[in-house]
Amino acid sequence: MSFGIKTTPAHTDYADLLRVWREADGIERIEHAWLWDHLPPLFGPPTGPTWEGWTTLAALAASTERIGLGLLVSNNRLRPPALLAKMAATVEGISDGRLTVGLGMGPTLPRSGQPAAPGPAARAVAGYRALGIEPPTPGVGLARLDESCRVLRALWENEEPTDFAGRHYRLTGAHAAPRPARRLPLLIGGSGDGLLRVAAEHADLWNISGPPHADVARVAERAAALDAACAQLGRDPGEITRSVQTHVSYADPAATRAVVTDLLTTGATHIVLSLPAPFPEGVARWVTDEIIDAVG
Repeated sequence: MSFGIKTTPAHTDYADLLRVWREADGIERIEHAWLWDHLPPLFGPPTGPTWEGWTTLAALAASTERIGLGLLVSNNRLRPPALLAKMAATVEGISDGRLTVGLGMGPTLPRSGQPAAPGPAARAVAGYRALGIEPPTPGVGLARLDESCRVLRALWENEEPTDFAGRHYRLTGAHAAPRPARRLPLLIGGSGDGLLRVAAEHADLWNISGPPHADVARVAERAAALDAACAQLGRDPGEITRSVQTHVSYADPAATRAVVTDLLTTGATHIVLSLPAPFPEGVARWVTDEIIDAVG
């Protein structure tokens, strides 16, 4: 079992992110730390600051020494996979081998031309359109995600130039040096049936958002669906680490402990504790004492 923290880089500043990550870097029970990868803020004032994920991650990688790191999750809509392969190899080198590459579809349009559900989904679509970035339909998003996984693995691992003829991405004689010195772990984030099929084929880790976004029963049901998707492919589901993230309550740590304890019954062994901003002084030590050590 491993525990990590997530510091959503919205409505905060870089100095606070750096403070929390450096503190966590010195606490062995916190094994990994995460950012997100959205350009507009999906909560709070819509004009508030949101730090770009990969550049912030590179800065934090250079400013820490021990802690594993990544994005929950990199937005596949924003970068062609060949560019993402290069960026990930760069952060892997900067961090001296501490990166996990999280990847997801990013926001998608509603199905059948329906309006987006109120809340973060509708806000994400509107926010990206305001930046001139059109979210894909779910089907296109899934196809792009699958192709991106294939391109990433090929560019990281092929010593010879790579050709790839996909529907959405095409490479001719491509290579991405420097290549990572190890097999980069790939985390796929999301919970839909199509995404679980992609995770079953490509993921080393699978992440789902738990409470408050999905209750524990939903997490357990989706974990069983991943097992079924693996069975269809003939893959051992035990090869995929189950990761779940949940929000921390500073006011009621006992409630957070109870949620984490329940989540462990779903087979999750990789727990990400999302810390709301503003981040209190000493928050990494607090979450270790109040949640991680108290749970296990």
